[in-house]
Amino acid sequence: MEILPIAHFKSPFTSKFGVPKQSGLVEELRGEIVFESQYRNVDYLRGLEEFDFVWLVWEFSANLHQANSPVVRPPVLGGNAKVGVFATRSPFRPNAIGLSSVKIECIEWESDRGPIIHVLGADLMDGTPIYDIKPYVVYADSHPEARSGFVDRHSWPKLQVEIPEVVAARYDATSLEALRHTLELDPRPHYQSDPQKVYGMPFMGNDIHFRVSDDGVLTVLAE
Repeated sequence: MEILPIAHFKSPFTSKFGVPKQSGLVEELRGEIVFESQYRNVDYLRGLEEFDFVWLVWEFSANLHQANSPVVRPPVLGGNAKVGVFATRSPFRPNAIGLSSVKIECIEWESDRGPIIHVLGADLMDGTPIYDIKPYVVYADSHPEARSGFVDRHSWPKLQVEIPEVVAARYDATSLEALRHTLELDPRPHYQSDPQKVYGMPFMGNDIHFRVSDDGVLTVLAE
């Protein structure tokens, strides 16, 4: 089977550093689904405005090396425990395919880029190819009492985030909250914890630099 993108994702993140580890973790995070030219027909989306969420099938396109290990180290386990790749949502998989549930903010039916789906809470970097879109259906897709394996036993600790006014002034209120909640999730690689190290990530066209203290305070640096 040959599979080609139907769309690409427009995201505040132009690199994979800083992208939330799962969809829905940063509800304010805005993104756009921009269709390839042959799919810029509103008939492809007819009826989608009646749904609140969609599933996106996409590619971990920033992973340039072939995954060849049957086990991975999930960040939620601190990078210290190995589990089978099919028991995780790791991007390092035999087929680099991702699956995310995102909220439809609105559908822009007419634009110079064709119809655009504006979504919230995505965990995709800018330019990610999207291979399919399916509506989220509550009776089939929601299982609130289901077990979630090791995820049930390990919470994701959040950092305290301090953003100086000179940086905060670059963003509107919603975008600032999206940045704050992204940083709360600790974008650092799980194997790094040097309190003197300065980390950087792109967000909405700006470079965000920060340090994380040993007591869990992330401080964005004024530039």
